[in-house]
Amino acid sequence: MNLKIGLTYNLKRQVSAAEGLPEDFFAEFDDEDTVNAIVDALENGGCHVTRIEADEKAYSKLMRLNPHIVFNMAEGFRGESRESQVPAMLEMLGIPYTGSGPMTFAISLNKGMAHQLLRVNNVSTPPFKIVTNAEARIDKQLEFPLIVKPLAEGSSKGIRNSSLVTDDPSLRRQVTWVTTTYNQPAMVEEFLPGREFTVGVIGNAEPTVLPIVEILFDKLPNGSNPLYSYEAKWIWDTPEQPLEMFNCPAEIPKSSRER
Repeated sequence: MNLKIGLTYNLKRQVSAAEGLPEDFFAEFDDEDTVNAIVDALENGGCHVTRIEADEKAYSKLMRLNPHIVFNMAEGFRGESRESQVPAMLEMLGIPYTGSGPMTFAISLNKGMAHQLLRVNNVSTPPFKIVTNAEARIDKQLEFPLIVKPLAEGSSKGIRNSSLVTDDPSLRRQVTWVTTTYNQPAMVEEFLPGREFTVGVIGNAEPTVLPIVEILFDKLPNGSNPLYSYEAKWIWDTPEQPLEMFNCPAEIPKSSRER
């Protein structure tokens, strides 16, 4: 029997001036080429795939389709826990799905909650403070340089080259920009220098660690801060002039890789 799969996703589009949204509002969403590639891979594996845009009509479409399983890559439509929307719908409908559940998505999108959960489980994170405006008191124990981020965004939304600040005036300017542009609190966090790696993990009871990727900040334009910023992801890196920022597998000692 061929598996009947629902593919839930949000398709990237340009922000119109009339919408009054940040220019990177849809940065988390996927390109049509990505969606098509996943459909092709699943169909080549013998599955029957139905595409479902994760908008207000998604619940009724999923209920009618009643697939064997949903391949979920949706970012969610709106709200601070938007990434939990599709998994919550699927759990209500009793439909199995790939990826994380509603609680994981809700916690991980909120950087403050993620920090606290990691600390409770003895995972080190840098000192931080959540602020709602530029006049807020920022603890003296936070040492420059600092990085300023929206509290609940992904895909480097709100992470700009200017997000790394080295003095109080630039800190206040960046907090103002984040809180007014994204209509949410800002996280102010001590900046961690050094090399940066991405470690993908897939699976449940016995997860598999995928090849480790290093992000090469020396490939950024001269004068750029060492951040995998919105500019690095979506502006400076173009098909005509790719940044070539990734090294996979990362060149690190075996002991570091195992750790």
